[in-house]
Amino acid sequence: MGRRSASFAVPRSQRNDNFIDKSFTVMADLIVKLLPIDARSKEAYVYYRDGLSAQNDGDYAEALDNYEEALRLEENANDRGEILKNMAIIFMSTGEEEKALEYYSQSLAENPNSPSCLKNMGLIYEKWGRIAAESGDQDSADRWLDMAAESWSKAVKLYPGGYLDIENWLKSSGRSSVDVYF
Repeated sequence: MGRRSASFAVPRSQRNDNFIDKSFTVMADLIVKLLPIDARSKEAYVYYRDGLSAQNDGDYAEALDNYEEALRLEENANDRGEILKNMAIIFMSTGEEEKALEYYSQSLAENPNSPSCLKNMGLIYEKWGRIAAESGDQDSADRWLDMAAESWSKAVKLYPGGYLDIENWLKSSGRSSVDVYF
């Protein structure tokens, strides 16, 4: 089971005392049992679900362990993309932005139509652009901000009207053409 220790032998969902989480887990388990999918996909889903639960509780190490197992088992490209995206979100949350970008890129390779990956990549680039501008490195700032605009333009095209703050930034910064908007 990967790096999981014996203390995690009981699935996280069965250790959780939260009534709503338990109710969701019971329903999700019932659906998984009834769906006509193979055992490997069902097992991948259990690891994914436990990863989400751990991530929501802030237990990132356990979440990553579960996601790695889910990724090892999962064959569906869209589902693999979701797993990789959640791993990227953890790395972004812990300040490991370069690693987050790697995982967002891997997620996009599995599912190129993920606006949230593109949005989050743009957030990292925009942050790095602001930092470069504040330190007086305008060339680097422009490069990072252009990369943010490129990611965000793609995200807005995939999810029109879903990122109004980003659409406004693209318009006000002059880094995107009007054809991005509907």
